[in-house]
Amino acid sequence: MAVTEEARAARDAKLDELHERLTGAVETLVSGEDWARALEFAARFRSRSFNNTLLIWVQHEAAFEAGRVPNPVPSFVAGYRQWQQLGRQVQKGQPGYMIFAPVTGRFASSNPADPSSWRRLGPREKHKVNEVVRTRMVGARPAYVWDVTQTEGDPIPETPAPKLLDGEAPAGLWDGLVAQVEALGFEVVRVADAGQIGGADGLTDYTTRQVSVRTDVTEVNQVATLVHELAHVLMHDPKDEEARQHRGIREVEAESVALMIGAAHGMDTSGYTIPYVAGWASSVKDTEPAEVIKATGERVRKTALGILDQLDTFQVANGTPPGLTRDVPASEASSRSAAPLPERPSAGAPALAGRGL
Repeated sequence: MAVTEEARAARDAKLDELHERLTGAVETLVSGEDWARALEFAARFRSRSFNNTLLIWVQHEAAFEAGRVPNPVPSFVAGYRQWQQLGRQVQKGQPGYMIFAPVTGRFASSNPADPSSWRRLGPREKHKVNEVVRTRMVGARPAYVWDVTQTEGDPIPETPAPKLLDGEAPAGLWDGLVAQVEALGFEVVRVADAGQIGGADGLTDYTTRQVSVRTDVTEVNQVATLVHELAHVLMHDPKDEEARQHRGIREVEAESVALMIGAAHGMDTSGYTIPYVAGWASSVKDTEPAEVIKATGERVRKTALGILDQLDTFQVANGTPPGLTRDVPASEASSRSAAPLPERPSAGAPALAGRGL
């Protein structure tokens, strides 16, 4: 029993250490530049939760500064045995990056619609014939991953990267985004200039159910604006109580989604995003920018992944080594259900302008 208690204490100490590292990482993201860097990094490691992405980021930076890895930014990360599956071995003396891994439990219910009816099953307990079984996250434990530069062995296949000319948007991205907007019951309208939509780059009108985008700018800006407005439609339905928050938070979320979608396609939108996000994050009354970031990071990630999952476009790698099929924990899973589509807004809902107004 003493060993069990000792192991539990060691685990709790490691979890406390992880929380301290994560808090420190979040507290550094108080400027537009830092937030943009974090989102661009998260877009390249989008198979990981936002919290785990930050933990990998700060620990890899420390490893680079200590001379343990050759590159300032990681490319692919995986667990010890996962690297072995790919014919690679962690180099002797290379410490892993500690992240959160979910602890799951099985629950059964004969009446799934009633939250109080669910009961947790024991390790070998079988559910009854009339019961539905679901797996849920019940806690977290520390786990470790290593960057590919901390391993040696069989070569990792080179993955192609999107190559775009200055101002050019990826093939099929605009059409894919339009299809998602239309699936939500909105029409995409292209206007000649910002003067037609009150000086903004884009505008979402919940009354007419129209998303307007100015066309006198580069393809990249048009696509980024459309993503920004799609994020508003997905996340900020005026009928949703949670969406009735400070406009600064809404704008940080929408523009952050636009940056992640752009980064996942090799697009650089930081020139617009950095001052935009910095301005809105600092405008939230009685809330520190770091608190805004804590509240929005995972929501942004899940919304961006929900959009990416529905796009048939050429995207950058997601941080999982090529050839490895990773079982994604419930806490890190992304699917279309991760960013649920809101009900269609009512006719009396107001317009929401984005990117510049």
